Amino acid sequence: MSHPPEEHADELLSAARTATGDELRSLTYFTTEDVEQLYLRSDLSRTADLVGFAENERQGFHAQSMYADTQLGDYRFTVRVFENGYLTRVIANDHGVWVTTDSMEMDRFEELASALASILRSFDPT
Repeated sequence: MSHPPEEHADELLSAARTATGDELRSLTYFTTEDVEQLYLRSDLSRTADLVGFAENERQGFHAQSMYADTQLGDYRFTVRVFENGYLTRVIANDHGVWVTTDSMEMDRFEELASALASILRSFDPT
């Protein structure tokens, strides 16, 4: 299984906490084959289907190449809006994270994605 080295897992969590504060609900790391929840806020249930979520979020690996060389520029991140919160997916090369949060201002999502992408680019998942 490929998991982020412990120091990178700590960096990812620290960056997510810094950008989101108390709005952070969860942080999950994934690759094309694996998924690992790195954080879950204590008031939330562990009933989420991480494998199912990962299958959906892995579509972002394809999005990196699909959106390459468009007039929009490089793909950066995805925000999904739900009734009770938000999911932000950030991918760099062959690995990524998704973060769930309570409601936040859009600029905080951009800060979150930028910080996480920088960390993901700094290490190889293999």
